[in-house]
Amino acid sequence: MSIVRTKKAMYFLTLMVMTVVALLLSSVPVYASETDDRIESTAGKSFVFKTYLKDDAIRVQSRDGVVTLTGTVAEEMNRALAQENVASLPGVKSVDNRLEIKGVRAAAYADAWLSAKVKATLLFHRNVSAYQTEVSAKNGIVTLRGKASSQAQKELTTEYARDVEDVKSVTNKMTLAKTSVKPGETMGEKIEDMGESVDDASITALVKMTLLYHRSTSALNTKVETNDGAVTLSGKAKNASEKDLVTKFVRDVHGVKSVTNQMTIE
Repeated sequence: MSIVRTKKAMYFLTLMVMTVVALLLSSVPVYASETDDRIESTAGKSFVFKTYLKDDAIRVQSRDGVVTLTGTVAEEMNRALAQENVASLPGVKSVDNRLEIKGVRAAAYADAWLSAKVKATLLFHRNVSAYQTEVSAKNGIVTLRGKASSQAQKELTTEYARDVEDVKSVTNKMTLAKTSVKPGETMGEKIEDMGESVDDASITALVKMTLLYHRSTSALNTKVETNDGAVTLSGKAKNASEKDLVTKFVRDVHGVKSVTNQMTIE
């Protein structure tokens, strides 16, 4: 009789263990699936995707936090921006960027590519009016046309364009608009006017791309973290001037509320 009871007890114990194991195993993919769904959804709803990548055909697929990007984009800048944005999302472990450039890719440092880099740099900053600025390049010489809200904005546009890698010189033919900027307002397009708030992942991506495109700064040596619009920078700068310039550039990026620069001097 005791043998029968022992066998029954062992049977029920084994059954309980198998049930617990099954529940634990079944809960893992459910959690992973929820995380992956959130990553895919958040990417598509991010400020970067809705503003800068809205005309591109990008598909975001996440599996256990490993994200694959497929589709086509108009420029190399869009390809890099999509990767930086997705990599900054919570839960993302790595990004496999398989995005292709539509049409013929501009040769390195060609005028068409240079114009695109200058335009992108202006787009990332809020104190210049990228949508009111026409950019053209020939043999590394950049010409700016359009309207600036003030002389200060015109000069800042020249400064930003001149600091883009491979720009030899800048000719600014922008005219001044009749309306002036009120005290306390930024000189460029305001996010409120665009009807969009900027999420932290988008801010991080924009900051990294901004530092990458400016020749005076290096994104490779800068770690960027964003929490509710507050950006913290860490890493190494070549000198104090570069560190200060990084702060200046980042402070002027769309969505940035404050900047804490913890970079050390090499």
